[in-house]
Amino acid sequence: MQIEKIRGHQTDQLFKAVLELKDLEECYKFFDDLCTISEIQSLAQRFEVAHLLRLKKTYESIKKETGASTATISRVRRCFDYGNDTYDEMLGRLYPDEKPFQASK
Repeated sequence: MQIEKIRGHQTDQLFKAVLELKDLEECYKFFDDLCTISEIQSLAQRFEVAHLLRLKKTYESIKKETGASTATISRVRRCFDYGNDTYDEMLGRLYPDEKPFQASK
């Protein structure tokens, strides 16, 4: 969706560093140095919203469970409908036995 707007040396360097992380503990340490707690919580919340959308939960139940605003839920939903399919791809790797969300493309 917005890949070309962020593509460049600095972003490449960041993403390559993420790909070099060896385990969950190293990931926690890296993101602790890189981001504020609020930024990490926001990213984690979006990913959980994606997970719940994949499970076909309603906006209201997602809002209650995650504390996410309807604007955040809508933004994540747009990515399901018009994005690069990576939320579904990553969630499929994490939860291979769950039934995936079927977007209407």
